[in-house]
Amino acid sequence: MSSRARVAAAIRRLGHDVVAHEVAPDDLERLADELEGLAARVAASPPRRHRTDTRPSASPSPGSHPEAVALFAHLASDAVVAGEANPLGLGARFWLEGNTVVMEAVVGPAFAGAPGRAHGGILAAVIDETMGTVLAHQGIFALTAWLHVTFAGPAPLGQPLTTRAWLADRHDRKITVQARVAAAGALVAEAEALFITVDPHPFLAGPPR
Repeated sequence: MSSRARVAAAIRRLGHDVVAHEVAPDDLERLADELEGLAARVAASPPRRHRTDTRPSASPSPGSHPEAVALFAHLASDAVVAGEANPLGLGARFWLEGNTVVMEAVVGPAFAGAPGRAHGGILAAVIDETMGTVLAHQGIFALTAWLHVTFAGPAPLGQPLTTRAWLADRHDRKITVQARVAAAGALVAEAEALFITVDPHPFLAGPPR
């Protein structure tokens, strides 16, 4: 694990522990002082710049944008759901089963909605990122137009949530992706989303100055 990923994991753990534990006021004050000092040290570092010259290692599929997909792969460590170096994310992991992307996430106390349950917005974020990973692995650069989620049962905290997503249909620029989420084998949610392919080059150029 890289140093950046270790820092992110420690911050994620701290956030969940602060929510889940009754810390003494004096300890909270000392902790706040220490964290404010650490935050100042990080803010004094040079700005981080992402590479925009990344190239894919695999052959692109017809109609794909390999340079954009490769850039997203390079930035994947910062992704809010599966990015291991994102201190505010979930630290989920994913793998492929044929053409299906499987993402496993354990939602901690900081992302609770109802007591003992994951917030529905967090679940939607997991679904959206799993679906986006489907497109990335197929060499497709597209953005979410709409996402429809049907909640079928509670998404428990502290237990693995397994999301499976796959490409269901493609017509010109419109791509439909479907997904299912389960916990301990029980259905938690089903979802369908429409993605629209876009020109990746404005994204590769970076934010306007």
